Amino acid sequence: MTDTTCTRTAPRHRRTATPTDHRTTTTVAALDIGGTKMAGAIIDSAGRRLARAQRATPADGSSAQLGAALADLVGELRASSWWDDVTAVGIGSTGPVDTAGGTITPVNIPGWQAYPIADEVSRMAAGLPARLAGDAIAMAQGEQWLGAARGCANALCMVVSTGVGGGLILDHRVRTGDTGNAGHIGHISVDMNGERCVCGARGCVETMASGPAILRYALAHGWSPPADTAATTQGVAEAAGRGDTVALAAFDRAGQALAAGIAATSHLAELRLAVIGGGVAKAGPILFEPIRAHLADYATLAFASSLQIRPALLEEDAGLVGAAAAAFELHG
Repeated sequence: MTDTTCTRTAPRHRRTATPTDHRTTTTVAALDIGGTKMAGAIIDSAGRRLARAQRATPADGSSAQLGAALADLVGELRASSWWDDVTAVGIGSTGPVDTAGGTITPVNIPGWQAYPIADEVSRMAAGLPARLAGDAIAMAQGEQWLGAARGCANALCMVVSTGVGGGLILDHRVRTGDTGNAGHIGHISVDMNGERCVCGARGCVETMASGPAILRYALAHGWSPPADTAATTQGVAEAAGRGDTVALAAFDRAGQALAAGIAATSHLAELRLAVIGGGVAKAGPILFEPIRAHLADYATLAFASSLQIRPALLEEDAGLVGAAAAAFELHG
């Protein structure tokens, strides 16, 4: 039966402010901070990316080194010919975040502890107002506005990358929670006796489904990259595409963990759709096929059995587009 709540048309009554509520001449800057990379863009209220920049995240660096990389990224955007039109900056960051305080304490960027990123970005942007959101919540805003969750009343959007995060859309609204961390599916435990997670708990989805977790599992079970090639999650995905049994097992394990977490969230919130993006999602069917296969074992209640799984339509720009949506909300 067709799921009419997840069509790709916009909902009739959208409560969350989006760029489409504003003049098409409005332009903002957006930042997407992850454990592997920092990306930035200048985006107008039609969703067009007018300029884009990217840097590697010095994830094991000091707060000063991380701040320098962030300043360099913002500096490149400021050098763009579009910068004079920018009125605000939106920030989507790996978490946990504290949106009320404008600070981040990412589990996969230990150099930043209660880092006042909103104030620092505002300073780097010559005093422009800045607004912080969790990266997966930003992704949810982006996919709701222009992507795979457009028109869906109840959905989960996930970032599967260096970490695993999530953002919930309920009754057409992106739900942030008091501190901006609602929907953080990566830290749902799916194995009570599992590996210790960086968050301190055991058996979190992130311990099995993040890029580093997939790579660790493959290496521990005998996979090795071709000569003179670095061991990366992408390399594991490529090996799985060639039929390597260990690589396939690593992605099957990740897909099972994601399916268990998605099903648990669907049983809790009666979702119709899960949208998955982030660097690991680039593996395509290598990741999505095991998720869908295992979902049948976990989404067993009738109201969850029709749950759809879709790749993020905006791909790696979903977080940037969502961060831009957060910036547009500063205009009221």
